[in-house]
Amino acid sequence: MKQIPTLEAADVRKILDAAQAEALAQQWNVSIAVVDNGAQLLGFVRLDGAAPLSAKIAVGKANTAAISRKESKFYEEVVKGGRTAFLSVPDMVVLEGGVPILVDGQCIGAVGVSGVRSDQDAQVARAGIKALADAHGLNIAL
Repeated sequence: MKQIPTLEAADVRKILDAAQAEALAQQWNVSIAVVDNGAQLLGFVRLDGAAPLSAKIAVGKANTAAISRKESKFYEEVVKGGRTAFLSVPDMVVLEGGVPILVDGQCIGAVGVSGVRSDQDAQVARAGIKALADAHGLNIAL
């Protein structure tokens, strides 16, 4: 039986705090969601000025990254390449900004961000994941 790390409440807070700090440093009004490896919401923040729709999109990006174990950008590129059938997959958000948290090849959760350009959303998500990696001395590919 495999054993994998699990995100705890303190880890979720660390991710949200670091992602929020990155967004605020850039003056980006975004929504940030953290989910577990089964795409269940663990933590969320919508910064002042972030559009209400960004909340739904951030959670969707995180869910997509968690259940697929791939960045949501992967699916955006697939659709751009002409495989528009991916747009019919229920509850899948095919926009960059959802980043899985992979520890030793195992997905333990994901971060989704929405509110600015998709590459900027991903930058904020990665800042949160980096803080988690630094706090635990983990080798997390970003």
